Amino acid sequence: MKLSIHDIDHPAPTPRNLRLAKPIIDLDTAPYAITLLRVSLGLLFLAHGLLKVFTFTLPGTAQFFESIGLPGFMAYIVAPMEVIGGLMLIAGLYTRWVALVLFPILLVATFTHFSSGWLFTNEGGGWEFPAFFMVGTLVQFLLGDGAYALSSRFRAR
Repeated sequence: MKLSIHDIDHPAPTPRNLRLAKPIIDLDTAPYAITLLRVSLGLLFLAHGLLKVFTFTLPGTAQFFESIGLPGFMAYIVAPMEVIGGLMLIAGLYTRWVALVLFPILLVATFTHFSSGWLFTNEGGGWEFPAFFMVGTLVQFLLGDGAYALSSRFRAR
């Protein structure tokens, strides 16, 4: 009979620091933190999409896209994606996939603002906000729905 390390009982080592004995992620509150991230990202996408539709208008957004070298027709795709994706994130519908689909919009936005420098308060807007927004979207993809998501109701059935 061959013994492995798992066959031998040995006491767990005591941590040098009691803080290390605590779990790294509080599993009781993590779902609510994920929900807070999901809803705040959804509100940001919704606000930016509605800004493109009602303030700048879709033709105005298309003209801006063309002025920075992007195809103008993309405004008619990006704005609805932001509005619908924002609503889906707020509701918690297909959170991972919505975040993944919205990620490229923020990737392009980050590179679009790159020439304006770091700070978003610079003329033309810097790339700090779109980059952070992009990372938040990627984190949401990795974390999933969180609490109070409609997708969890569908999975329960």
